[in-house]
Order: sequence, then structure tokens, then C-alpha cells
Amino acid sequence: PLGRGGAPASPASPWARALGMTAVVLLGAWLGLLTVGSVLTPVGPMDTRMTLRPSLTGGTKINVSPLGALELDTHTAPLRLDVDVDQLDPVRSQALVERPERFSGLQDEVGRDVRNGTTELAVRSVVAVVSGATALGLVVYRRPRRALAAGGLALTLLAASGVGAYATWNPKSVLEPKFSGLLSSAPQVVGSARSIVTDFDVYQKELARLVTNVTKLYDATSTLPTYQPDPATIRVLHVSDIHLNPAAWHIIGSLVEQYGIGAIIDSGDTMDHGAAAENTFLDPIADLDVPYVWVRGNHDSRVTQEYLGRMKNVRVLDDGRAVTVAGVRVAGIGDPQFTPDRSVVAEGDPAERLAGIRLASALRDQERAGTPVDIAVAHEPEAARQTDGLVPLVLAGHVHHRATEIMPHGTRLKIEGSTGGGGLRALQNEKPEKVRASVLYLDRTTKRLQAWDEITLGGLGLTTAEVSRHLPQEAGKPGTGPSPDPSATPSADASPGSPSDAPSDAPSGSSPDPSAASPAPSAGPPSGSPGTGPPTGSAAGPPGSPYPPPEPFWR
Repeated sequence: PLGRGGAPASPASPWARALGMTAVVLLGAWLGLLTVGSVLTPVGPMDTRMTLRPSLTGGTKINVSPLGALELDTHTAPLRLDVDVDQLDPVRSQALVERPERFSGLQDEVGRDVRNGTTELAVRSVVAVVSGATALGLVVYRRPRRALAAGGLALTLLAASGVGAYATWNPKSVLEPKFSGLLSSAPQVVGSARSIVTDFDVYQKELARLVTNVTKLYDATSTLPTYQPDPATIRVLHVSDIHLNPAAWHIIGSLVEQYGIGAIIDSGDTMDHGAAAENTFLDPIADLDVPYVWVRGNHDSRVTQEYLGRMKNVRVLDDGRAVTVAGVRVAGIGDPQFTPDRSVVAEGDPAERLAGIRLASALRDQERAGTPVDIAVAHEPEAARQTDGLVPLVLAGHVHHRATEIMPHGTRLKIEGSTGGGGLRALQNEKPEKVRASVLYLDRTTKRLQAWDEITLGGLGLTTAEVSRHLPQEAGKPGTGPSPDPSATPSADASPGSPSDAPSDAPSGSSPDPSAASPAPSAGPPSGSPGTGPPTGSAAGPPGSPYPPPEPFWR
């Protein structure tokens, strides 16, 4: 080539050529690794993807989405091994569960899988690095000899990296992992890696339990109902009976964010004694970015109600007052009794039925005014039953366990458990009470319930979590009817994936014959059971009530 004035151009210096070649090799090798430098390989019951990445420090990073990652200082080299745990294979997991004796050889199996995967990765990486550097060298230099030189240099650098990794291999790094994301709490949850190594028999049993539970989860999710809420679906969070448990606010806040909740409905007993000194416990409600609809429970005082009424995002419902939140019309009434006040004799169910009749009257007034109510709320189920036939859905709490039933005139009654795990009183029980809440999916046009998710978390000292999807059966169809007696005590030993509460609608992953359901044993027939006539205090009112049996207006 010629320079200025036609003089021959001076050739590039050897250092410049060497730097240029190095840049081409490194860039080509990196592009090759990005393109084909990864392998899919099973490791025990897991499906993983192994990849080599350029790195200044080396080491191994294991990504367990969405829980986080753990980093191991396994080696020092310009290459890092990334292992992405894609999913747990349900077939291999089920095989482990059905043949527990395989756990004794699981460690060897995992080691063998890792060796096979890394061997395949090494071969693929060699091909990727050499091919990438050679191809880029040919594009840049357009000379086969220079391109082959780039490929050879890439192979030399990769071999040197492998030798460095082998020379600095640190097998004890598994004892000192660095956690990130949700896995940062792993040492507190499962113990340190060193204790896992020294007490492997204990860890093996816990691993078996983990695989068993995850297998049950896969079994459930593989048969989930096909309902898929769209962005226009209204999501309402139903909570109840928090009873001064401060952890409830963190749970509620997380559910609001994760589920895109449009409004929260609290069916009462947020407090325990209803004293003014407890009111500061309610302050986190103001930080929730959605409307908070609240009715007074029998542990909530008028002082509590006045305090909540001053919060901007709180809608206090009492005496049948109705409000519209997130496009849904909600009406409710506070509990007529305040049981912490021992100076007043509790009036029991008669007072609750009278409050329910007042709520039913308010619902009729709303219907006549052309503003029909979509959801009614009362704290005590006995009061909620008086709205049968006047509203599609009524929510209640009080009994600290879940129950769902279609009442005789077509209204669905949903009773929520304790979102506070029973509060401080949970310490008095032999076993911790679970934390419960439900996400209700409502059609934006009809405002009717399309599905609901029941969230159940382990109580004090427990770390279990269950989510089950339920689809409603149509009211009035043959085979539908009341659920078992909601006062029946649920089993405290229910396994994950088998909630102890038994709603009348079929849960996700099951399709029982509703007509063959057997009510749980109780002291007497459930209110509204077939053959017993209208339940006491139904929407038709007690004997002598001026209200005739209503015809559901939404049919």
C-alpha cells in the first residue's frame, strides 16, 4: 500500500499486529461461546443448562430461578461456569419418591451427571471457541493462514485456562457458598453447607421430603383448571382475623404486589382487645396503594373504627353502607357485639341474625336505587347468611378456617381463615395456626366470581406455603349444594397440596362428584342442608318476618 505522496506505507508494528490478533481471538471466542457454548444436561432430578462465560475471577455460579443464586469459589481462571437450574423433572422426581432406596445412590448419580455434563461442555466449548475465533479471523484478515492462526491461538488460550482451573481447583468451596436473592436466607433455613456434609443422613431425609413435596406440586399444577385471568380481570384480596399480628401486613403487601390486587376486603377482627393503645398497629394500612374495605369484627371497637375511618385509602362499611372500589360495588355491616367488653352480656347468634337482616334490607334498598351490590361483607357467618338471594357473593370470617358453600337461594358464602394465624392467641394452641388469605378473580363486566386462589402459609415457626386454584360451580345446577359444616375443625396435619379446608367447589387438579360428597360429622345437620328446609335466619327472615323468600336478581 502507498502512503502520502505515493510513498510506500510503513508496515504495522509487531505489537500492534499482536494486539489486533488478540482482540480478534478474544472477541471471536466470546461470540462462539455465546452462540453454541452451552449444554442441556440432567443432574439428578433436575434439568440444567451449563455454560462457560468469560470472567476475571473464575468460579462457579448456580442460578436457581426465581429463588436467587449461589456462587462457589471453585477455581481461578478467566472462565466462569454458569449452571442454570431450569426445572425439576416430574418423571424423575416421581421415580425417586416411588423408590426411596434410590436416595442412597443419589450423590453418586449427581456426581456422574455433573462429570458427563462438564465433559460435553468442554468439548462443545473447544469447538465454539476455535470456530468463533477462526470465523472472525477470516472476516477481519481475509486470509486463511491468519484465520487458522487465530483459531490456534484461541485453542491455546482455552487450554491454558483449563490448566489454570485444574491447578486452582478447590473442592472445599462447596462448604462456603455465597448466596444471593431469596437464597440469602438459605443458611438459616437449611443450615450451613458444612453441617449438611457432616450430617448427611439428616439432610438426605429432608431432601426426600423436599422432592416429595415438589412432586406433589407438579402433580397439582399439571391438572390445574384452564382459567387464565387476563389483565382486565378485577383482583380482590380477602383477608380476615389478623388479630394484631404485624407479620400480616408484610404478607398482604407482598400479595398486593405479586397479584396486582385492585382492592382489599377485610372482614374484621383486625384487633384483639380494641383498645386505643392498639391503634398504631393499623398504620401500615395507609402505606398500601389500594383501597382497603373494612368491617368491624367482634374484637374491633368503635374507637378502632373511628381511627380507620380517618385513613384516606380505607372504606369503613357499617349499617349496610355501600361503596364502589376497583369497579366493584361492596356493602357491609359491622359486628353488633364487642366481646372483649366483659361488662356487657354477649347476645350471641340472635344479635348476629338481626345485623344480617339489616344488611339484607340495605341490599334491597341498593337494588331499588339501581345500584345493586356485587359483594356483601359481614364478620360473623350467621349474619352473612341473611343475605342469601340478595347478592351473588358474601364474605365473612370469625371462625379461623375456610369454608365455601352455595346457600339455598344461590348466594355464595365464602368464609376466610385467619390472615394473622390467630394472632398472639396462636401461642396458646398445641400447633401453630396457619396464615390464610384468598385472591378473588372477578369479571370486569359482570362483576361475577370467575375463580379464586387460596393462599395458605405455615404459622409460627413453619415455612410451608400452599396455593390452590378453584373454579366456581354454577349456582342452581344439579349436584351443587352446601359444603360440609363450616364449623367442623380442619385437620392440622394436612400435607402440602391437600389443604385441610374443604370448599364445596372442586379444587384445582380434582373433579369429584359433588353429589357424592359426604358432609363432615357434626353435632347436627349443617344450616341449609338438604332436607332441613331454609336455614335459621335465612334471607327470608325468622318466623314472622315480613320479607318473602327473595328471587336472586342476577339470574
